Amino acid sequence: MGLLSDPNRRRALISMLTRLNAPICVVCYFAGVAWFMGLAFEPFTLRTYMSENAMGSTMVEERFPAGERALATGREFAAHKKKVGGMPVDWLVKNMQDRGLEVFTQSFSRTLPFPDENKERYIVKGTNVYGILRAPRAPRTEALVLSAPCSPGDSNNQAVGLLLGLAQYFRNQIYWAKDIIFLVNEHDLIGMQAWLEGYHHTNTTGMSWSPLQGRGGSIQAALSLELSSDVITSLDLVLEGLNGQLPNLDLANLFYAFCQKIGVLCTIQGKLQRNDWDSVSGYSHAVQTMMLMVMKQASGRPWGDHGLFLRYHIEAATIKGVNSFRQYKTDATTIGRLLEGMYRKLNNLLERLHQSYFFYLMPSLSHFVSIGYYMPAFGLLAVILLLRALDLWVQLNTPPSTTEDGVADIDQVRHTLLSVLTPLVISHLTGVALYALPIRFQETAVEHFPVSETEAVVLTAIAIYTAGLALPHNTHRYYIMSAVPDVRGWRVLKLIAVLYLAVLLGCTALINFSLGFILALTLVPLAAFVTPHVPKVLSAFILVILSPACTLLFSVFFFQELQEMPVSFQDGWLLYLSVISQGILDHSLYGSLVYPLIALLVYPCWLLFWNILFWK
Repeated sequence: MGLLSDPNRRRALISMLTRLNAPICVVCYFAGVAWFMGLAFEPFTLRTYMSENAMGSTMVEERFPAGERALATGREFAAHKKKVGGMPVDWLVKNMQDRGLEVFTQSFSRTLPFPDENKERYIVKGTNVYGILRAPRAPRTEALVLSAPCSPGDSNNQAVGLLLGLAQYFRNQIYWAKDIIFLVNEHDLIGMQAWLEGYHHTNTTGMSWSPLQGRGGSIQAALSLELSSDVITSLDLVLEGLNGQLPNLDLANLFYAFCQKIGVLCTIQGKLQRNDWDSVSGYSHAVQTMMLMVMKQASGRPWGDHGLFLRYHIEAATIKGVNSFRQYKTDATTIGRLLEGMYRKLNNLLERLHQSYFFYLMPSLSHFVSIGYYMPAFGLLAVILLLRALDLWVQLNTPPSTTEDGVADIDQVRHTLLSVLTPLVISHLTGVALYALPIRFQETAVEHFPVSETEAVVLTAIAIYTAGLALPHNTHRYYIMSAVPDVRGWRVLKLIAVLYLAVLLGCTALINFSLGFILALTLVPLAAFVTPHVPKVLSAFILVILSPACTLLFSVFFFQELQEMPVSFQDGWLLYLSVISQGILDHSLYGSLVYPLIALLVYPCWLLFWNILFWK
């Protein structure tokens, strides 16, 4: 405290920080990157452990016997699905009723803002079918959900068969203290969104759906099952949900514990766990797994049907069956026993899962990185912005120009104010245009250009984004005509922009660390060192390379490399355009916040630095 309260020492500290500002910023940046890369090194991570006492032991005896019968039911379901050309609602209702469930249906419809070319749909109509197994030993105030999406073609038929097999088996057990809801949803995430909105009496996306006629208790946890083969070599756990939300870590721990007990090969991000952490290849494998989780979380989209449950504070995950070329095989009976064990442990919960972590990264299923370990990496990047703000504040902390009478030059103050407000307003108006106009102008674009509606939306967004690069020529028209020299304007604007970016990245990292960290990696360097005095052409090229759009483009190629599925530039560009359209659709359909965050806040902030570079 004495260091800050003593004026002489405070001046000495500020002088040192301003004199060594650039070297300290460089050291902080590389230290932050090194810290983050070190998180995947096993000695720096924590071993997973069960925090919830009610699920602390896997000492339950799993007896589910009907795996082959479940697969036969799945084949019957596939035949009826092919016969009716969609979800066989009547067949599902009859089969659930035969298994002693209270069965209900929900119809829904949604017109997309523009066609989804990836799944070839525009007007979506469907029906959800769900059956409720009432708890025989409790007042029915709580519930668990097991869902399986009705996917087009031959996908996921085995999951529906196993769901019905588990429903019949669970019906004969007497130890259930919670309602169990067996849900088959049509049209994947859209159907799940309709069911969750109907269950919780909310409508946040403007979807049309019929009210639910039957409900269970308050949903405590949910699992979504995806199987597309009779024989499974491994089970992959998917955790990433809407806007980067993650379920409580105990749900992942429960899955891993039962996989270890039953002897099922389990993966996360499609990667098997390795024991050679002290080798280069072992560390590289852990980094690859962790980076895949970071990239998926940063996208903000739900990576499975479970992702929409997290919005309602329901802990949920998706379990995917993978049939690869591994010699290890797992049959449906074993998978059924694993699910039986997990639901029996969830049945023991006395309260919602809350004792373990909600913010974490996982380089493997047996190790995790808590928020207290990964936040310093972001903090080292964020402190650069504060150091640059301090340096700018010291530079601006000089008396304003005065007249002979000692009165401050009002014209200079007014000019500086206008020079700051003009780019601030125009930058954010450009962001509003980027957010609102692509969907509104799609019909106009289709009429005048030979493109589809989806292409019109994406190309309009790219055109508005590119048009923002002309911003300096517009905002400086007033300054060129003015006779008052502007010596403080760009410093004031940069101080505001740096503090703006610091607050923006800090808030983003608290909600979605991965997105905040990726944005910090690219935006912090340009925010720290851009001035009107650096070489224009080279600096403009660097700013464009580090812009949000190019960051997304590089992320697309990097994600494909992490998945070991590299693509050519042409295929990568098409994938990039698809990612933009999906981001806009995810915002409209499910409420993903990544697109409005980029359009309304991040892009305007980047435009401020672009404006500073071309300051006249």
